[in-house]
Amino acid sequence: MSEQVRSTRRRPAARSAATDPTTSPATHRTTHPTVSSWEPAYRYGVIAADTVCTVLVVVLAGLVLSAHHLTFGPLPLLALEAVTVAVVLSSLYVNRVWNASVLGQGAEEFRRLGRGLFASVVALGLGALAAGLPGARLWVFLVGPAIALVAFPTRYLLRRPLHRARGEGKCLLPVLAAGNVDTVKDLISRTRRAPHLGWRVDAVCTVDGRADLGVELDGIAVVGRFAEVAEQVRRGGYRIVAVTPDAYWTPRRLQQLAWDLEGTGAEMVVAPALMDFAGPRLHVTGVLGMPLLRVSEPSFTGIRRVVKATVDRIGSFVLLVLFAPVLLACAVAVMVDTRGPVLYKQRRVGKDGAHFTIIKFRTMITDADALRGQLEQVNEGAGVLFKMRRDPRVTTVGRFLRRYSLDELPQLLNVLGGSMSLVGPRPPLPEESAKYGPAMRRRLLVKPGLTGLWQVSGRSDLSWEESVRLDLRYVEDWSLALDALILWKTFRAVFGGHGAY
Repeated sequence: MSEQVRSTRRRPAARSAATDPTTSPATHRTTHPTVSSWEPAYRYGVIAADTVCTVLVVVLAGLVLSAHHLTFGPLPLLALEAVTVAVVLSSLYVNRVWNASVLGQGAEEFRRLGRGLFASVVALGLGALAAGLPGARLWVFLVGPAIALVAFPTRYLLRRPLHRARGEGKCLLPVLAAGNVDTVKDLISRTRRAPHLGWRVDAVCTVDGRADLGVELDGIAVVGRFAEVAEQVRRGGYRIVAVTPDAYWTPRRLQQLAWDLEGTGAEMVVAPALMDFAGPRLHVTGVLGMPLLRVSEPSFTGIRRVVKATVDRIGSFVLLVLFAPVLLACAVAVMVDTRGPVLYKQRRVGKDGAHFTIIKFRTMITDADALRGQLEQVNEGAGVLFKMRRDPRVTTVGRFLRRYSLDELPQLLNVLGGSMSLVGPRPPLPEESAKYGPAMRRRLLVKPGLTGLWQVSGRSDLSWEESVRLDLRYVEDWSLALDALILWKTFRAVFGGHGAY
C-alpha cells in the first residue's frame, strides 16, 4: 500500500479524434495509463482472502459434521467440500464481486459480496434437493452464513490499510475532470473530503481551456479544452475521465468522446447532476436506442423492510443482554454523580410524524430544560439544532457518557418497542420538525435510528446542510447493505469519541 499512484506525463501527445469527427475509432493509438503495483496486488489479495475464508469455513464445517457422524448419502464429504468451494467462488465471480471498480468503494462492495454468497446458497440448496442428498440442507445453511460471518469482516479489514494509505495521498487514481467550472469545483471538493474513495483530480479541461482566474482551478491545472480531452488523457495517463455537466456536452459529443477514449484504458464517468440519487434506486437502461437513467420509487415497505424490522428487534434484544453490565454501571454512575432520575425521557418525532418518548441516561442537571432559554444566544448547533461544545448544564459523568454515546444505550428499548430502528435519521424534537421544509420532512418517512450516516460521518461536527444531505441520502438510497456498513462503522465512531458533545 506504500506506492503512490502518480499521473504519468511521459507519453507523447496524440491528435484527438474529437477535433476530427470523421476519424474512425479504429485509428486511435492504443495507449494505457500506468497501473501501479498496488492495484493488482490488492485485487489478488481480496480474491485470495475470499478463497481462504471459503476453504477454511468449509473444512471446519466438514470436521464438525463428521465428528457428529453426519453422512451425505453416496457423496463423500471431500467431494461435497470441493463442490461447495467451487460453487461459492464461481458465484462470487459471476456476481463481479472482484471487479476493481467496486473494491474499497462504500457499500457496493459488500452488497455484491452478499448477493454472491446468497446466490451460492440458493444454488447449493437446489443442487442438494435435486440430488436428494440426506443432510445436505443442514450443510448448506451452516456453511453459507458461516462464510458470510468470516468474509465480511475480512473485507473490511482489508480495506482499512487501503483507506489509510489514500488518506495519506497514496493509492489514488489520477482523474481528469471536464465540465462547467462550478461543477468541477464541486467534484474537486468532494474528492478531497473523501480520499478513501480513491479519486484525485489532477487536471481539468474547460470549454475554453481556462479557468476564471488563470490556468488553475482550486489549485488544479487547467490543461486544455473539451475538444482536447482524449489527447490530454493519452499525454497524461489519467485513469478516469470525469465529465461533469456543461452545455457543451451534447449526446453526440459525449459519444464521440467515448470513441476517442477507446484504447486509452481510461474509464469515462459521466455525472448527470439532475438529481442526488444513487445506490439501488438508480438504474441505467436502454429504451429505443437511448441510454436512460431510471430512478425507482423508494421502498418503505416489502420484504426488505420486514427483514430490517426483524433485525431491529432481535439485534436490540441481543445488544441489551450484552450491554447489561455497561447499562448497570452507567446507571450507578449517574446516581452517584448528581441527584435526580437516572433516565431522561423526552418527546421526539418518529415515522410519519408520530410522537414517541425517547429514553436516555440523564447527562444534565435536573432543571436543564428550564435553563435552555438563557443559553439560546450562545447556541453552536447547526440549523434548527441546539448544541454547545461546553454546555454548563452537562454533568461530569454526563460529559463522559456523551463522548462515547453511552447515554443513548437505553434507546435500545425504543428499538425493541418498535418506535425506533437501529439505523435511521436522527429523531428530531417537535419544535425542530415544526421548522422543517418539504424536503426535510422526507426524513420522517422512515423510523429514526439509534445511529445513522450522520453518526459515522462527523456527528455534531457536521454542518446543518451536510446533516440534511446525509439524512435524505439515507432515506432515498436505503439498503440492507448500507445499514450493515453503518452499524459496523458506528463502533469506530463511538469508540473514537469524535464529534460528540
